[in-house]
Amino acid sequence: MSGAFARRIIDAVPTTQDRYYRLVLAVGPTRSGKTASLATVAEERGWPKLNVNLRLSERLLELTQRQRRVRLAGILDEIVRAENSSVVVLDNIEMLFARELEQDPLRLLQSLSRNLTIIAAWPGTMDGGCLTYAEPGHPEARRYADPQAYIVSEETIASEVVSTAG
Repeated sequence: MSGAFARRIIDAVPTTQDRYYRLVLAVGPTRSGKTASLATVAEERGWPKLNVNLRLSERLLELTQRQRRVRLAGILDEIVRAENSSVVVLDNIEMLFARELEQDPLRLLQSLSRNLTIIAAWPGTMDGGCLTYAEPGHPEARRYADPQAYIVSEETIASEVVSTAG
């Protein structure tokens, strides 16, 4: 991913302000450059960037398995709100997909984005209008036909490059 990807993420933020969910998903496979692009976006705009896996694991460590499932959404909301920013960038969200936590990662992100803009790295693909995480058959696999989020993906960058080149 490139500076074009970071620019698309930044450009997406104003378009979400009138939406029910102010959620921008930077979609791409693992090691595709999402983290670098999000770091660029956060640094350029002064938005906080959170490592969700790290921050959640610190807060969930002392809880029982049941308490983790029940309290995860509230804890994530507290972590995000503590940033006191109208836009928060979330990276490393893989923990949200853990089966033992019994969460719906997209719904969690949508819930956070009701009162502020969330930009999140989504480790997966956008294929044929469907947002996916992991391959079918994988225990943590997810597929969303209508993600109700602004999607910025490698595919959208590639299609724009092709359409502007022609």
